Amino acid sequence: MGVKILTDKCKGCALCVDACPFEAIEMKDDIAVLNESCTNCGACIESCKFGAIIKEEEDTTPRGTVNIDEYKGVWVFAEQRDGELMPVTIELLGEGKRIAKEIGEELSAVLIGDNVEDLTKELFAYGADNVYLCQDELLKNFTTDGYTKVLTNMINDYKPEIILIGATHIGRDLAPRVASRVNTGLTADCTQLDIDSEDNKLLQTRPAFGGNIMATIICPDHRPQMATVRPGVMQKAEKEDSREGKVVNVEANVTHDDINISVKEIKKEKKAVVNLEESDIIVSGGRGLGNQDGFKMLQDLADKLGGVVGASRATVDAGWIDKDHQVGQTGKTVRPGLYIACGISGAIQHLAGMEGSECIVAINNNPDAPIFKVADYGIVGDVYEVVPKLIEALDNEEELEEAVKEITAD
Repeated sequence: MGVKILTDKCKGCALCVDACPFEAIEMKDDIAVLNESCTNCGACIESCKFGAIIKEEEDTTPRGTVNIDEYKGVWVFAEQRDGELMPVTIELLGEGKRIAKEIGEELSAVLIGDNVEDLTKELFAYGADNVYLCQDELLKNFTTDGYTKVLTNMINDYKPEIILIGATHIGRDLAPRVASRVNTGLTADCTQLDIDSEDNKLLQTRPAFGGNIMATIICPDHRPQMATVRPGVMQKAEKEDSREGKVVNVEANVTHDDINISVKEIKKEKKAVVNLEESDIIVSGGRGLGNQDGFKMLQDLADKLGGVVGASRATVDAGWIDKDHQVGQTGKTVRPGLYIACGISGAIQHLAGMEGSECIVAINNNPDAPIFKVADYGIVGDVYEVVPKLIEALDNEEELEEAVKEITAD
């Protein structure tokens, strides 16, 4: 951008030629023309009596800025595997419904796969007003290239304002690639979403600096506003089987050339999967157990309660238990009805993964442990004395209340 001569207004007076200190203007066919010597100094502009020379302002609009008014609605990426919706999808539909209501827009689900149309009814039941359905045999299994192309095309065609994606293995692979393709930002691993009441911007909150602070991030100039959300953080949507909605069929437009890999076979891990996010009761152990044998005791308590065993990062790093059991910022986020923390001090990174529990019981021999600040019930004592008493009491429900009183008194 710089000096420009409007040829339709030039009268051929040549005043600008004399005014230019760099001999950057020549007359050709009685029209003033700039040459490569122009420095955009603007001396010629003042000399022109006919308004034929102007200086164009530099375009300061951020690259890729869009007309945000064109973007409407809240989308949830409906992750499915083998024709079954992932739990995080139901959580995001619950959160998406709240956000959509707050900004006065519709909630839509994006369903990609092959022969998955039966899932549309389930998505409507959990709150979706619309389902954008894209089916193709090349989309049966997730591939980064295939799903990225489809979702990118959908965004360009339908222009959603907000897109929520689960921070699963698939979501963490897909979301950044799509965000890059549509030239927008992405906030990863969000633990909280809100709406700015002034202009309806999405306020995306996530842990930062090792979990020591919570950062709230906005995307003011680009659309859509994209966020991945950790599984287990949001409340699941309530199911209403009577709900109906609109299905929008979308052409896949993918070929084998679009996909750089081919899935030959899917092998599922044989070891038992610890489904912490879906468990209503979790008995979790920390460094206070002293060694890995302590988890055998916690497993006994979990079995009595019908729950599962969780763990802190310190015990996983020590090799006492598998990472599948880890709760916390770098592990899994859980919202059980009952969370029993045994020998866990309560580091902020661990609290970030379990503070949403309905009832927290903490057992620790240090009365000043931070875990007691978030606990609903605290027992100061040795886990190797407290937990066996709880197990014993569970065998006789009548004795349970007395055992709790005794432990608390100690």
